[in-house]
Amino acid sequence: MLGDDAVDAVVIPDAAEAAGVQAVVAGHAGADVGAGLEDLEVHAGGLHFTISETGWGKALWGKLYGQWLCEGAVFTYDFDRFDASDILPMFAKYNITTFCAPPTMYRMLIKQDLSRYDLSSIKHATTAGEALNPEVFRQFESQTGLQIYEGFGQTETTLCIGNLLGNKQKIGSMGKPIPTYDLVLVDENDQPVAPGENGEICIRAQEGLGLPGLFSGYYKDEAQTREVWHDGLYHTRDVAWQDEDGYLWYVGRRDDVIKSSGYRIGPFEIESVIMELPYVLECGVSAAPDEIRGQVVKASIVLVKGTEGTEELKKEIQDYVKKHTAPYKYPRIVVFKEELPKTISGKIMRNKL
Repeated sequence: MLGDDAVDAVVIPDAAEAAGVQAVVAGHAGADVGAGLEDLEVHAGGLHFTISETGWGKALWGKLYGQWLCEGAVFTYDFDRFDASDILPMFAKYNITTFCAPPTMYRMLIKQDLSRYDLSSIKHATTAGEALNPEVFRQFESQTGLQIYEGFGQTETTLCIGNLLGNKQKIGSMGKPIPTYDLVLVDENDQPVAPGENGEICIRAQEGLGLPGLFSGYYKDEAQTREVWHDGLYHTRDVAWQDEDGYLWYVGRRDDVIKSSGYRIGPFEIESVIMELPYVLECGVSAAPDEIRGQVVKASIVLVKGTEGTEELKKEIQDYVKKHTAPYKYPRIVVFKEELPKTISGKIMRNKL
């Protein structure tokens, strides 16, 4: 029963539903130790820094509880607006040993001259919150020598997919399912899909049985709970594909997939290609209505300071995407913006682009 104090420990706002906050009920049994030790590599004597708004689920399992349970100290820094030049000196000053931040923050960090800062105290770097663009991974590694270990989780699930220590990394992949979760990719009929095929990420679990790390439902919203959790499956509403080695590759939110002229296009693939361009600071890809094709790809782009958004630059971006993906995937609409709308946890809100 939702709200039963004997079972439920905490009610957490869902960062993905920031526009109309949805409350997630979580039990005492969680995956905090796994998140702290296996994903974040937190140990006694270390100092961990996660950039996450304290009110959201990520702060609990990826910033506080998991780290304390692993006997690690936690570094916190309060800021109104992220500024890489403020954050970077703190690693050496406070000897921060492990670091986790959303991809949005890493995208801003790599646009700095990281050679000006002493980051030698960092032993392990991780990310979560949204998918990490491969170009960001490559640039951060080239400047720091550190690989970013990506993980996937929700307020409802804690960490359920990740690049854990001991597993070989594949750049661009979220990693493999965490052993405590029975994870499956399914089609629109809830049937498992073959390797290489897109499917919704689901977790096999019976509602109300208290699987460690998995939420017990939405607070006082049985209808919404049944919509995502039925027939023995919790539906994350995120789409991915799995390769022959068991690694998972993110495609996008189920509602974000673009349907154009019979093609299904994942926004993350297009964003990752555009992010390879040196003058792009941030990019969000969304669907725009089109009378002929149903939908077309729209790219909203924030340029680095000093770059002018011209018609010639739009054409250059379009040609680059055509060359590095497929002709039907290029953004027919390109707009330049000062900033992209984000949730408080740093996720790009594609439905607001």
